[in-house]
This record gives sequence, structure tokens and C-alpha cells, in this order.
Amino acid sequence: MAFLNDNYFKLKAGYLFPEIARRVKAFGDANPDAAKRIIRCGIGDVTEPLPPAVTAAMHKAVDDMATREGFHGYGPEQGYEWLRHAIAENDYRAKGIEVADDEVFVSDGSKCDCGNILDILGGKNKLAITDPVYPVYVDTNVMAGHTGDADDSGAYAGLVYLKCTAENGFVAAPPQEHVDVIYLCFPNNPTGAVATRAQLEAWVAYAQEHQSVILYDAAYEAYISDPAVPHSIYEIAGAREVAIEFRSFSKNGGFTGTRCAFIVVPKTLLASTASGERKPLHPLWSRRHSTKFNGVSYIVQRGAEALYSPEGKAQIAALVTHYMGNAKILREAGESVGLRVYGGVNAPYIWVSTPTGTTSWQMFDRMLNEANVVITPGSGFGAMGEGYFRISAFNSRANAEEVARRIKAIQW
Repeated sequence: MAFLNDNYFKLKAGYLFPEIARRVKAFGDANPDAAKRIIRCGIGDVTEPLPPAVTAAMHKAVDDMATREGFHGYGPEQGYEWLRHAIAENDYRAKGIEVADDEVFVSDGSKCDCGNILDILGGKNKLAITDPVYPVYVDTNVMAGHTGDADDSGAYAGLVYLKCTAENGFVAAPPQEHVDVIYLCFPNNPTGAVATRAQLEAWVAYAQEHQSVILYDAAYEAYISDPAVPHSIYEIAGAREVAIEFRSFSKNGGFTGTRCAFIVVPKTLLASTASGERKPLHPLWSRRHSTKFNGVSYIVQRGAEALYSPEGKAQIAALVTHYMGNAKILREAGESVGLRVYGGVNAPYIWVSTPTGTTSWQMFDRMLNEANVVITPGSGFGAMGEGYFRISAFNSRANAEEVARRIKAIQW
């Protein structure tokens, strides 16, 4: 008899974004004319073409693959040395941050890395997550058997939930109790909040005191415009001893359909064995990566490398400017009709409070029916997300302007 992983049966309903897709399809099937007007501001997928520097590099890489001399078969699982060097040099060392080339591991997406990192973390860890939270952090731990069952509110036993509210600027402080592994995401998905240097210093100090590991998701760091806001956890003294950082080319270079990201695992980061011996995580992750992953394609990695060229950097800046221009339009539209609006300044997400007495899924249905706009209900990100909804700025300028017009046309 074959047995299933019973942990999957603990998961609450469907994953958020497939559930949104199901509801949108049902609406479209019932309202074919309105379906033609739907504008999607739900899932955080980019819309603009790949930067010209990337496509030029990919075309050249395709030509390489067409010759015996230029052909590349299996590449190094950790990533080609030239891309790892470009990442470490441009994203870190050029900014005064210590990261070695071989501490960078190239992957096919931060979403994958956030789940796969659990392979090298034990099941006895006490986990802390912010609430609201990117659902992948929670669901992958449930699947791995690191939680108990969920209660009626959807909260899982075994997880420490750190409440993020308007009162604390949607940035949680370290808990009073001990935790072993901490998930942080800044700029935050879904709230668009950013953490100050002082707030991150408090988290690093907590992790040092408790010998905790911080899993720091910086997928949206390119959208930070405030020079006082850190782009990397490693800007904080001592972070190399307590933190792993996840980054992606999806949101800065438009690689959502191309798939390339990276994770930084410092050699100085230690955690405990069952017997209490402190050992480095770096060799464990290298072993896991080499065993379960066969590397990102040569063509895609050449495209990612091109993002670090002068032309690539300028084109990334233009994409960020475009999407943040959309964020400004959408943010101002929400404010103009009296909604309480957060985010959209150092992040491409706008976090909006629903009108009094309206749940987040009711708001989803209202926006879909009255404005033919798809947003993301806040409750899909956790209990503290109830009463809010997220609008993504990843869209064309024409669509952002049309969404703003439709928001203003609703009778609030």
C-alpha cells in the first residue's frame, strides 16, 4: 500500500491565486461581455516586455547553442561562475556589502527557494511569520509537517504569528518569546511596507541573541526609492551570521515567464544539529541544490547577466519607474474616493482598507462585478489581512489609468 503525505490535508482551501482564477473564470463564463473588460490587478505578474539588453543576450546565447563550439549542456547546478560573480559584485560588493561569489546560488525562482530551504531546516524549529504574509511561507511549512492543524481562523498550531497593522506601520517587532526561524519580506508582499534600518537592526539583534535564522525575502528591493531604507539584510552589521537572503529577477527584469532568481547563504551562518552542535548551512544548501536541481538554462542565465550591463541597469530603472508611476496613479485614485491606502511608495503594491462592514472577499466580488477589476483579497494573506485588499501596479499605463477611472466611478 502506498501512503500519502497527510500534511497536505491540513491546508486550508485552495492556494490563494488559483482560487482567484477560479472566481474570475466563473464570472467571465456568466458575463461574457464584462469578461472582455476585465483588468487584472491581482496576481503580481509583470506586463512589460523583457529589457532589450536581455533579449539581445538571449539571442546571442541561442546562437551559441547552435554551434558545436558554443553549445552548453548541463551547467553548474549553483549557477555559472560569470553570473554568480556579476550578482555578488553588483548587488553587494559594489555597495560595500560582503558576499562571496560562491555564497550565491542561482535558481528558477524565489518562490521555489522559499519552499526548498526547508529541506535543510529541521522539523523542530519554532517558526515566526508576519501576518498578513505571502502564503507560500506558511503552506510550504504545512506541507513539510512543521505545523499542527489550523483553527477556525486559519491559524496553524506551531506557528508564531506576528501581527502587522496600520498602527505598527505593517512592520512587526521581534516577539517576546523565543523562535528559531523568522520569515521577513521587505518591501513587503502584500502590504508594500518597508522596514527601517533600526527595525532591521532589532531583528538581527534578536536573531543573534536567540541563535535564530532569518529568511529574508528581498524580491522587491529594486522598488525602494527612499535612500534611508536598506535594500539588503546584509547592510545590517551581524546579519551574515543570522540571515539567508532571497532575490529574484522576476520583478526588476521582468523574468516571471523566464524564471531566474538567486539565494545568498553566507558561510558564516550556523544552526544546530539535534545534538546541539553548531554547523554551517552553506554546505548543506550546496548539497541539496546539487542533488535536487539541475540548474537554470544557459540562455536564461546569459539574459540575467545582461541586466548588470550599463544598458541593462538603465532598462531596469525604466521598468521600475514605469510600474511605480502606475502605483502612484492607483494610490491617488484610492485616496481620492476616501479609502485608507498604504504602500505604493517603495513597493509596487497598494494595500487598501475596505469600507466599513465589507469583508475582503466581498470587496473582491464588488470590484469584479462593478468595475471588472481583479484585486487580491487581504484575507488570503492571513487573518490580519481581513478588511484589506491588494492592488498590483504591474500593468500597462493605460490599464492603470483605466482602473483608476473605474475606482473613482464606484459609489463608495
